[in-house]
Amino acid sequence: MISILLATYNGEKYITQQVESILSQTNQDFRLFIYDDKSTDKTFSILTEYASKFPEKITVVQNDVNTGGTKLNFMQMMVRHKDDYVMLCDQDDVWLPDKIEVSLSKIKEMEKKSGSDTPLLVHTDLKVVDDNLDVISSSYEKMSNKDFSETSVNFAVTMNNVAGCTALYNKALAGYFTAVPGFFVMHDWWLSLTAAVFGKIGAVNKQPILYRQHRGNEKGAKRVISAKYFFYVMTHVKTMTAMINDSYKQAGAFLETYGSKINAENLELISAYASIPVLPKFKRLGIVRKYKTYMYGKARKVAQLFFLLTASKNETGIFG
Repeated sequence: MISILLATYNGEKYITQQVESILSQTNQDFRLFIYDDKSTDKTFSILTEYASKFPEKITVVQNDVNTGGTKLNFMQMMVRHKDDYVMLCDQDDVWLPDKIEVSLSKIKEMEKKSGSDTPLLVHTDLKVVDDNLDVISSSYEKMSNKDFSETSVNFAVTMNNVAGCTALYNKALAGYFTAVPGFFVMHDWWLSLTAAVFGKIGAVNKQPILYRQHRGNEKGAKRVISAKYFFYVMTHVKTMTAMINDSYKQAGAFLETYGSKINAENLELISAYASIPVLPKFKRLGIVRKYKTYMYGKARKVAQLFFLLTASKNETGIFG
């Protein structure tokens, strides 16, 4: 059985399309668990109506208080659910009919090779669309200048390669999520880093989801290969510095959470990466070179190296 975890908050405009797309899947071996983050619009009433119509398929819960962000709502769900397979789902996308089938087929293939007791994560590409579902880009991987075949720990610690709304993971990986971490950048990054360290990640070169971009998106797709993006990186120093700092902070939180379970090689790598903010400038670059913790893509890499060589450290050891 597959458990689909859907986080909602004030999503009345798109939620019906998303739920209908899930109910129309070619694979029907799932239950849809929806956690509403105390919406103030009609989202919860729309969902409770669906739950009453499809009680065998849909369970709807409303949080007692708003968590303050989608990532925490998702992480709390990931801690609660330890099912055979788990999928994550955003409220404003549309799943194409074979989305479950495509991801399940891939993870079954991986389980045959590695065993079901190996923590496994599968993710796919996405088709980026606008508010009206008109195509912006046929491939999120190309648009964001990422390489989904890259699954190494030195890559996963520096940046996220997995869009949560495309993820499917098995029970062995779900077992690692026992509590909400003290700090994490995004739930899907924590998910992919955990899979890289303790298991395996598989990518599917298909786009079985329409990834909707609109003003209300908490997190959206950017054309990273464009000159416009490069200009953004170099003119938003504080924003980019904060993003890079968060990756170091997350690495530290990962060590606090799983330190005793991480093998020696990965423990050394993650520890070195987490230590970068407290090191002198010339040693920072040495860590990146030694462990190959470079960000992917020219614009990202240039920004990373620029901040490594120019940012100072303050009393807390974080770049200022």
